[in-house]
Amino acid sequence: MAALRRLGYRSDNRYLVFQALPHTLGMQAATWRVLAKCHERRNLAEYEGALDVDERLVADLLDAARSVLGAVRALDPPEAQG
Repeated sequence: MAALRRLGYRSDNRYLVFQALPHTLGMQAATWRVLAKCHERRNLAEYEGALDVDERLVADLLDAARSVLGAVRALDPPEAQG
């Protein structure tokens, strides 16, 4: 969301935020797909009680989160508005 907001966009839909990552942070599709899959699993656990922990998916999530964090940190600061 930070990368979208930095470009002047707003979204409450996380799936759209994930899909925009190639455009906002230059992330590969595999990264946003992992994030979307984990968000879907989180929703199933939260709303339907379906808790199925996949260790590989957790490892992929951590890698994706590190990639996104690194890309956000590498962004130039937004220009001050005034």
